[in-house]
Amino acid sequence: MTLADSIDRITQTIIDKSKPTRDKYLDRMAAATSNKRTRSALSCGNLAHGMASCNATDKSIIAKEDAPNLAIISSYNDMLSAHHPYRTYPDLIKGTASRLGVTAQVAGGVPAMCDGVTQGQSGMELSLFSRDLIAMATAVSLSHDMFDGTICLGVCDKIVPGLLIGALSFGHLPTIFLPAGPMSTRQSNDAKAKTRQAYAEGKVGRKELLASESASYHGDGTCTFYGTANSNQMLMEIMGLHLPGSSFIPPNTELRDCLSSKAVEVLINNIQQNKDKRVPLYKIITEKTIVNGLVGLFATGGSTNHAIHIIAIARAAGIIVDWQDMADISATVPLLCRIYPNGSADINHFQAAGGMPFLMRELSAAGYLHQDVYTILGKGLSQYFEEPELVENNQAEIFRQNSDVKSPAKLVQWKAAPKDSLDESVLSPAKKAFSQHGGLQLLTGNLGRSVIKTSSVSDDRLIVDAEAVVVDDQNDLVKLFKQGKLQKNFVAVIRFQGPKANGMPELHKLTPILGSLQDAGFSVALVTDGRMSGASGKVPAAIHLVPEALDGGLIGKIANGDRIRLDANEGRLELLVKDNELAKRTQANKPNDDDQFGMGRELFSNFRRNVTSAEYGASSLG
Repeated sequence: MTLADSIDRITQTIIDKSKPTRDKYLDRMAAATSNKRTRSALSCGNLAHGMASCNATDKSIIAKEDAPNLAIISSYNDMLSAHHPYRTYPDLIKGTASRLGVTAQVAGGVPAMCDGVTQGQSGMELSLFSRDLIAMATAVSLSHDMFDGTICLGVCDKIVPGLLIGALSFGHLPTIFLPAGPMSTRQSNDAKAKTRQAYAEGKVGRKELLASESASYHGDGTCTFYGTANSNQMLMEIMGLHLPGSSFIPPNTELRDCLSSKAVEVLINNIQQNKDKRVPLYKIITEKTIVNGLVGLFATGGSTNHAIHIIAIARAAGIIVDWQDMADISATVPLLCRIYPNGSADINHFQAAGGMPFLMRELSAAGYLHQDVYTILGKGLSQYFEEPELVENNQAEIFRQNSDVKSPAKLVQWKAAPKDSLDESVLSPAKKAFSQHGGLQLLTGNLGRSVIKTSSVSDDRLIVDAEAVVVDDQNDLVKLFKQGKLQKNFVAVIRFQGPKANGMPELHKLTPILGSLQDAGFSVALVTDGRMSGASGKVPAAIHLVPEALDGGLIGKIANGDRIRLDANEGRLELLVKDNELAKRTQANKPNDDDQFGMGRELFSNFRRNVTSAEYGASSLG
C-alpha cells in the first residue's frame, strides 16, 4: 500500500512545523516513563489512602507493586443515552482485571453534557468549555499517581476530545478508549428533520414535534445521525485507540461486553511489556495518526466541530495543525460515505454496509492512510481491516493466569471483513467515491477565515451572493422568520457567538428555519463566528469565523443590507463594501455584555478571558 504523495507532503509539513513543540512534549513523556510501577514513588500514607476502600485481595496486589493498577475515568450519568451504558462498565473492567491478577479503580468522573438538551438554551454556552473542564478533570483523576494505564469511558461531543487531551498530559501511560455504541434505528433522521422544519413553519404543534423527537431518541446509545458523537467514535478507531471494528457495536449486547473485556486484556498485556516494547499513548498519537484521523473525518463527511477539536487534541501532543492543513487533506481525500446529514442512512446502516473495517481498508489501499503507526494492538493498521465476532471458548486456558479463576464463556476473534460494500449507496469503494473532495473547505477573504462543510450542500447552493441580515442573537433571527421578514435571498450574519464572546454555542436552532427558506426557493446562507451543529446540514454555513466580533473582526462592522458573497467553490468569503466606507464605521459592541450569569455561566469567565481563537482550537488550556 503506497502512500499518496499529497498525504505524504501534507504530513511532512505538519511534522516540520511541529518539531519544536513536539520535541518538548516527547521529552516530557520520556522523562515520565519508567519500568517501575507508578505508585512505587508514593509514601506508605499515600498508598494507604489510595487503597483504603479496596477489598483484601486488591489491597494485597496493590501493596506488592508487582501488578498494574488501571485507572477508569468515566463520563457515566443517568441522563445521557450515549453514556448510560457505562453504568455496568466498571464492574466488567474490574472483573476482567481480577481474572488476570490485576486491579482497577474508578479514578474519577468527568462531566458529560448533551448539546441535544442544551441546544438553543443558555446552558449551551458552557458546552465547548466543558471539553477543557473534562481534560482538567481527567488530569485530576490521574494525578494521584496510582495508575499504570488508563481506560477512558466517553462517547459524545466534547467528552472524547476532553478525555484525550487530559490523557495526553499522562501520555506515558498506555491508554484505551471503550465505546458504548449507537442506539437502534427507529424513525429516520430525514423524517425527524422534516418534522422540525414543519414545526418552524407552524404546520405542526409541539405535541407532534415531541413525538417525532422521541421516536428518534428512544434508548441507550449515541444518536444515530453522523454528528460529533459518532465522528468521535470513528476517530478513536482510525487513530488506533479502539479495538478494530468495535466503534458501532450496539450497547447492552454480548459482543459489546466481550469487546470491552478484550480491550482491558489488550491494555494489561501492553502495560506488562518492558518500557522499550510498551506502547504508551504518546507513541500512538503522532503527526501521522492525526493525519489519519483527518482523512477519516473527511472521507466520512464528519463533524465540523472537529475543525476545532482535532486542533486542540493535536496541540496537547505538541502537534501543530491548522485549517489550511485540513483543507489540503479534504481536497485530496474522496468522500466514501453517505450518512445523515450527508445522506439518508444512519450510523447503523453504515455499520451494516461494512463499517470501519471496510472504510479503513479502502482508504489504506488507495494510499490515504499511514500504515507505519502504533495502535493499542501494536505497529500497523492491518488488523483494523477485520471485523469482530463471538466464538465459544473451547480453550479454557487461553486468557487464564490463575487456575482458580473462571475463564470467559465466549471470546472475541477477528475475521476478514466483506470484500465489497454491502450497500454502495451508503459506503462506497474508493474507485466509486461520491465526491473527490472530502467536504470541508477553508474560506478566506476580507471577513477573515472560516470553514464550511460542503458535503451536505447541493452543488447549486455553494455560491450565495445576497444582502446581509445582521443579528447578535439567534433568537432574533427566529423572530424575524416568524414575522415573515425573511422571505427573500439573504445571508444571515450571527455575530458575538465566538469563544471569547459567549463560549461559541452551536446555532443548530437555525437549521429548520433556514432550511425552510431554502426549500421555498430562496438563496440563503449563514455567516457566524459561532459553531453550527456537528450534523451541519444542507444550508451553506461559513462558521468558526476568525477574528471573532469581540476580537475586532470585520464581522462586527457588517450592516443590514451589505452584500456578502460566499463562494465555496473558490474558497472565498467577502464583504462587498468599499474599504473607505468600512473605515468610517465603528465596531459594534457586544450586547448584554454583563449578561453572563445563569446556568453557571458566571463560573466560566476565566475560560472566556483566556480562550484562543477557533483556528487554534478554542482552548483555554494554554
